[in-house]
Amino acid sequence: MAHELKERQRLPKWMKMKMPKGESYSKVKNLVDKHGLHTICTSGNCPNIGECWNRGTATFMILGDICTRSCKFCAVKTGKPLAPDLNEPQKLAESVKIMGVKHCVITSVDRDDLDDQGAGIWARTITEVKQLNPNTKIEVLVPDFSGNTERMQQIIDAHPDVISHNLETCERLTPAIRSAAKYRRSLEVIKYIARNFTVAKSGIMLGLGETHEEILQTMDDLLAAGCKVITIGQYLAPTLEHLPVVEYIHPERFAEYKKIGLEKGFSFVESSPLVRSSYRAEEHVTA
Repeated sequence: MAHELKERQRLPKWMKMKMPKGESYSKVKNLVDKHGLHTICTSGNCPNIGECWNRGTATFMILGDICTRSCKFCAVKTGKPLAPDLNEPQKLAESVKIMGVKHCVITSVDRDDLDDQGAGIWARTITEVKQLNPNTKIEVLVPDFSGNTERMQQIIDAHPDVISHNLETCERLTPAIRSAAKYRRSLEVIKYIARNFTVAKSGIMLGLGETHEEILQTMDDLLAAGCKVITIGQYLAPTLEHLPVVEYIHPERFAEYKKIGLEKGFSFVESSPLVRSSYRAEEHVTA
């Protein structure tokens, strides 16, 4: 605990998180507490929870909380997952309705243990949420499904509003940071989404030791794949057992990358230290 406190004290001033507040935030928080609803916003201690909930955006994780992969930046548990809850699509749809979510972001753990890697549950979840919440926009942050286009097509055929797949980092650092994912394979996933869907989105983290040139190259690779929306945020080590932060990037440099990204041709660039994948997600539908 002492080590963790010491580590937190080293955070630069621009990484200090504000206490969430606002009438809509309080209303959603009370509903979440009352009904025992699960969101990544709360379990992931997202720094933007107040702003997002006040905007009507919330993020949910499906297919359990145990991942079959062990990426070095991620705090999600790894191991042998439990069997999928076949009632989860309906449960999530009901949670979205109870919370009054206007823009629903759905993500999941990797399920390499399943024959379809969870694509069937994914498709059913999108469909159920849409049926019960016809006015809610849906964004999905999907795994790579090992590059299987048939599984990705199931997601596309369910017609969410935005499909996102995070590249996470530059090509050089990928093998050390992402356990089973591959940089070029993720680009192929994004390319398939872009060719067969409306909005393809991705996200990267800074502060893992990447160079300025590598960041620019990553942007170019995403644009070449057809990505229209990119989020850029600061990597924070979830625990002392995870990869340490190499550098805390100053907000001015994040602003510079936003300017560069827009000049390169992205429709939206969300770039600042506390940005996460779903930050201002409701705006990206129009990309």
